[in-house]
Amino acid sequence: MRFRLSGYVCLFRLRSLTVKLRTPASQYCVFRPTHHTGIALFFAWKLKMQSGGNGSGFLEGPGRAQKSGLSSNIPTITTEDAGPPSEKKRVGGMLVVNERNLRTPSPLSGANCDDDSEAEAFRDGRTEEVDRDTRSRAFAWCRDFLSGSWKTIKERDFQISIVSGGLSNLLYLCSLPDHVPAVGEEPRVVLLRVYGAILQGVDSLVLESVMFAILAERTLGPKLYGIFPQGRLEQYFPNTRMRTDQLSDPAISAEIATKVACFHEMSMPFNKEPRWLFGTLDKYMDQVMKLNFVREAHVKKYKKLLKSDLPAELESLRALLAETPSPVVFCHNDVQEGNILMLEDKDHNITDRLMLIDFEYSSYNYRGFDFGNHFCEWMYDYTYNQWPFFKAIQANYPTREQQLHFIRAYLAQHRRHSDISKDDTRVEEDMIVEANRYALASHFLWGLWSIIQAKISKIEFGYMDYAQCRFDCYFKLKKAFS
Repeated sequence: MRFRLSGYVCLFRLRSLTVKLRTPASQYCVFRPTHHTGIALFFAWKLKMQSGGNGSGFLEGPGRAQKSGLSSNIPTITTEDAGPPSEKKRVGGMLVVNERNLRTPSPLSGANCDDDSEAEAFRDGRTEEVDRDTRSRAFAWCRDFLSGSWKTIKERDFQISIVSGGLSNLLYLCSLPDHVPAVGEEPRVVLLRVYGAILQGVDSLVLESVMFAILAERTLGPKLYGIFPQGRLEQYFPNTRMRTDQLSDPAISAEIATKVACFHEMSMPFNKEPRWLFGTLDKYMDQVMKLNFVREAHVKKYKKLLKSDLPAELESLRALLAETPSPVVFCHNDVQEGNILMLEDKDHNITDRLMLIDFEYSSYNYRGFDFGNHFCEWMYDYTYNQWPFFKAIQANYPTREQQLHFIRAYLAQHRRHSDISKDDTRVEEDMIVEANRYALASHFLWGLWSIIQAKISKIEFGYMDYAQCRFDCYFKLKKAFS
C-alpha cells in the first residue's frame, strides 16, 4: 500500500517482458526462472542470515516450496540493525527531491514505540534536511559498495538529498560532486533505500530482495549496486512523478491495465498458494487488537474504529470473497500512482511510457485484489502537503465505464497469449463484481495497516485519520457490492 505507501522500490521494465526489447519474440510477458535464479536465492539466504534470520525454513531445497511468513509481533526498531521506522507502503515514488522528509533526530536511531510515534506534531509541514547520522551512514554504504571515485571522495564532498518516497521506506539520492570525475563505469548517482519497520517480517524482505535481484540480472529492472540489512543501493532512473488525477486519463489507465496484465502473466519462483491476503489480514488484525495507545487523540480514534467490531467484519469479508471467483496470479498488490513512473527517457514513446515499481507487497494473490486496490487509489492524493498529508475524494472512485475501460485494456493484453472463449459481456460483468468486492479487501487491509503504523512509524503522515477514511469507504462500498 501502498502507499502502499511504498515508493521507488524497484523499477520494473514490463515492456522488456514483451517482444520489443531484450527478450526473444517467443518469450512474451512470461517470466520463467533460469539457472540464474539460484544466484538470487543464494544471495537472499545470505541476506537473511545477515538480518538475523536463522536460515531455516526459507528454502527447503531445489524445487521445494518457499515458506511464507509474517512477523508475529509488531516490530521494534533497534539502533544496530534496523532502518528508519516505516511507513506502506504508503505513498510513493521517487520522483521529487526534497518533498517528503523525516523530522526525527535520525531515522537510523532507536525509536520508542510506547509514545505512539505517529508524527502528529508536524502539522506545519515537512522537514527537508538530511540529519548528520543518516548522511554519515549513507556515505559509508556508498564508499563500501560502489567503486571508482566513491572510494576516494571525502564525506564533506558527498552529496545526498531526500527523495519523496513511500511511507514504508526512506529514500535518498546520493551523488558524486560535479568536480569529481568518474574513473571507471561507476554510477554518478544512486538511489539509497533505507528500510522502515517491516510489518511482514524478515521473510517478506528477503522475498522482495530475491525479486529485485532476479529482475536486475535479467536487465528487467534497475541495477542492484549494494544490499545490506538496513537497505540497498539501486540504479536511479530519471522520471516524472505521476499524479493521482492522472490515473483517470483514458490513455494512462489503459497502459496501466496492460502493465498489470503483463505482471500477472509472469511466473516467479515463489509459493503459488494465495496465502498473502488473508495471512496478512489475520496477522494485522491480531496486532491491532493488542495495541495500547497512549496519546489521547489516538485512544479516541482507536476506540471509534473498534466499535465496528473489526474481527467479525473480517469474517464477513472472508465469506464474501470465498464466493467471488478470482484466478490466482502473481500480483503487484500496490498499483497506485506513487508506484508508477512516467519515464523521461526519450526512447519511450507515448504508448509505452510507464514503469511499475515497488514490489514490497508482491506475491501470488487473487487477481481481483490488484484491480480493486488500484481503483481505490483513484481516491487518495498522498502529495497533499498539509496535515494529515493526504486528501481523500470519494467521488473520484472510477465509474462503471472507467472500470470497463481498464478491464477491456487488461483483457486485450491477456488475450494476446491465451484463448478466452467466454462471452465478453459476461466476463466483463464478472470482473467488475470481482474488482469491487476485492476493493473491500484493499480498504480493510490498508486500514489495519495504518492503525499499526500510527503506533510505530516516525514518518510524517496522519495514519489514524487514514485508517478511519479507509474503513469509512469500506462500509460505503460494502452496501453496493455485498
